[in-house]
Amino acid sequence: MKKCIYVVEDNAAIRDVIEFMLTEDDYDVVISPTVHDFWAHMQLRTPDMVVLDIKLPDGNGLEICKELKSNIKTYAIPVMMMSANNYLSKVKSHCAADEFINKPFDLNDFAHRIEYHVAS
Repeated sequence: MKKCIYVVEDNAAIRDVIEFMLTEDDYDVVISPTVHDFWAHMQLRTPDMVVLDIKLPDGNGLEICKELKSNIKTYAIPVMMMSANNYLSKVKSHCAADEFINKPFDLNDFAHRIEYHVAS
């Protein structure tokens, strides 16, 4: 069975690039443009990894990360935080994410980070 990655990103262009790249790397990809949509998907399937943008139209990725990492059922799911702002050092103090990456990011670097966390 393919590994599943949830991507929470409100920017359609970034979503499309990530979805294309991860699908090409043979992952099942579930895209959510909002916090609400993400939690609806979480009711259906537990992913192998979650990629979160910080700023979202109906909330933020930090709150998703905090909730995932504080729940015994989801704390082991690797979380990668993405941000277009260069303040990830501040983000690290507010979120127990496994990975942090600044946008724009190198696609090869992004793919390697995903592979590292999702490898069996």
